[in-house]
Amino acid sequence: MQDQIETSAEAAESAALPRCYEVHANPDAASGSKDLPKPLQKPVETKSPAQWAYERLIMYIQNFEKTLDGDHEVAMGFTGGDAGVMRIEGMGYFDPDIITFYGSDATGAKTQLVQHVSQLNVMLRALPKTVEDKPANRIGFRLAADLEES
Repeated sequence: MQDQIETSAEAAESAALPRCYEVHANPDAASGSKDLPKPLQKPVETKSPAQWAYERLIMYIQNFEKTLDGDHEVAMGFTGGDAGVMRIEGMGYFDPDIITFYGSDATGAKTQLVQHVSQLNVMLRALPKTVEDKPANRIGFRLAADLEES
């Protein structure tokens, strides 16, 4: 195998390209995506902090949902305070630095979280689905599909 010589522009671009790396105690545990979706392969410098956080959160949500059975849906827990858990029903961003989560709380009340990217701290949780005879809602799939289209 021959070593390839990179130009300084290629080296700079490679250094700016996103990478994802994970290790789990259980070698059979589902791991994050090794092959990043096309939108996540663009250099970070071309994106706002909000867009970059939004795209990575979609990947994490979708990977988390792959570990769930048909009776559970993704939700997020809040850290600090008694805000509880929000079932994730939508997500968005507002450039340059705001991420928004839409959903409902444990009582079914409509909720929205608006958060600055510097304060972003999301704990994904599995909650039983709300309607027994309906398939579990998979928001990660819809978010990823929308990301690929835009």
